[in-house]
Amino acid sequence: METRQIQYFLEVAKREHVTEAADILHVAQSSVSRQIFNLENELGVKLFIREGRRVKLTPLGKIFFERMKQVWNMMEDAKREVEEHLNPERGIVRIAFPISMAAHTLPSIISSFRTRYPEAKFQMSNALYYDLIDGVITGEFNLAMIAPMPDQEKEKKIKGATLFTENIVALIPIHHPLSDRKSIRLRELKDDPFCVLPEEFIFRKQVVEGCNDAGFSPQIAFEGKDIDALKGLVSAGLGVALMPEMTLIDNTPRSTVMIPISDANLTRTVGVIYPTQRKLLPTESLFYDFLLETYERLNEFRE
Repeated sequence: METRQIQYFLEVAKREHVTEAADILHVAQSSVSRQIFNLENELGVKLFIREGRRVKLTPLGKIFFERMKQVWNMMEDAKREVEEHLNPERGIVRIAFPISMAAHTLPSIISSFRTRYPEAKFQMSNALYYDLIDGVITGEFNLAMIAPMPDQEKEKKIKGATLFTENIVALIPIHHPLSDRKSIRLRELKDDPFCVLPEEFIFRKQVVEGCNDAGFSPQIAFEGKDIDALKGLVSAGLGVALMPEMTLIDNTPRSTVMIPISDANLTRTVGVIYPTQRKLLPTESLFYDFLLETYERLNEFRE
């Protein structure tokens, strides 16, 4: 089995199209088809079902794909590790994060890190909660910022650290009857329409559970695909929303008011995770240590 065969197989499997894979790889379609044919002959199984110009993985092909993704990531990591040991301050950090950290948290910490290590590079991805965990385990990325921090007793294949705990606050329209209050009780919003994230978001579950703990079920009127969409809905006066406080730092929309919630212990932990089965590469290790150092200092300042 050759490295080129693995590379071509992975690209075709991801795109489910030989021609598109060939374009990305900058090789002839016939070359890709030949390498896949040779790989299938060597393994003695069919990896793809041909459907006209498109292809789909067979059941065995899916198993092989998951294993080869891990193998390929390990090979890439091995090459990077050799390079980065020579100069870790110029290496690459592969990190993923939830969309709620895209506007403020991650850009701020990366900016601070590059002040210290200006030649460091980043490959960033955003993903849903469980996809962040799975991506770290499979090697799609080696680090992930995540909220809430997973239970490491249950998730044996990851390790990490809680960086800080933040409050969940209410975002309400500026003309709302409670908009002039310094704080509110969560139950005071029981008759309001709620704007929430789609069901696949872990934060939506936390919002619903928080309302239930306060003695009511939220009247879900609108779903927004991300935090910015929720801000827009509230700004338009269509309802209220609960938000992680950090998503509103320097970014509270016009026509809205952010109000602390006094009676509910609504918080979420924010942390960073990495795989137990692989060590961090040198530049990623630098960034991980920088995260711990930075937030330890910030937490001491807050206290």
